[in-house]
Amino acid sequence: MSHYFDSAQRRDILALSRTFTGRTQWPTWLLLIAVPGAWFALMLGSPVIGPWWTTGLLIPVVVLWMSLQHELLHGHPTRFEWFNKLLGYAPFAVWYPYTLYRDSHLLHHRDHDLTVPGVDPESRYLSRARWQGSSKVLRGVLWLNKTVLGRLLLGAPLSLAGLAGQELQRLRRGDAQAWCMWLTHGFVTLLMFAFIARYSEVTVWQYVFFVSVPALSVGAIRSFYEHRPALRPEQRTVLNEAGWPWTWLFLNLNLHLVHHDLPGLPWFYLPVIYQARRAQWQQRSGGFLVRGYGELIRGHGLQPIDSPQHPFS
Repeated sequence: MSHYFDSAQRRDILALSRTFTGRTQWPTWLLLIAVPGAWFALMLGSPVIGPWWTTGLLIPVVVLWMSLQHELLHGHPTRFEWFNKLLGYAPFAVWYPYTLYRDSHLLHHRDHDLTVPGVDPESRYLSRARWQGSSKVLRGVLWLNKTVLGRLLLGAPLSLAGLAGQELQRLRRGDAQAWCMWLTHGFVTLLMFAFIARYSEVTVWQYVFFVSVPALSVGAIRSFYEHRPALRPEQRTVLNEAGWPWTWLFLNLNLHLVHHDLPGLPWFYLPVIYQARRAQWQQRSGGFLVRGYGELIRGHGLQPIDSPQHPFS
């Protein structure tokens, strides 16, 4: 459900939706052409560019693709869920089926449950009981994951380990939806691997370990301190005043409270709505403000930003 400060803001957003850009959402359509186009161009051009230069250039392309998938699952650029799924199904990021990402992420948007372990599927916190029952090694790993360097190194492997554990349980239970989803995703991913093996100088193993995993790691930096425990739901989501290239790679999701309050707002309008009432947004967040990812890196490159144990669960 959308949250508006007042009727004037609602009218402003409605007016934006009636502009040519708002009606057509052409910036999103442009990216839906440009990002896959860049992926195929780099793959086909890899004999000239070289495999390692190609892998390096593919990382931001895949990060941007994941941001585009996020935009699609929120109902952009069309209102048709099946069509958006078709547009965003390409498994350039390898690991997460579009359907799984969509369903779990929409559950994450229940703001009253944000950060609650076992309820918010994107929570990075452990309940008191799980924390007390965990080993010293696991605690050390989770503390390290609360630093920017640790997040960059461990964020992707920890997420993939959690994904594997959850989905293997569903498959063992004979969950028909899970089997259908993973078989379809696996088939399409194998087609992509066949294309890479046939037309690219990049090997499949290079793509998996030196493109898809680093892309997940970059995405893990965005979510590093995206949410925090707080008594009021609106104070659990960050306003990160990041600059380029982060705003471009993440399609303005650094302004995360604006997105959570207005999930139907297209990515290209998030900065417009934020800047129009910047002081009000910061007040609503309870001062949960970060002035760019550089601030996080300088302050918490090696220093944990908070505890892995949730304070209220």
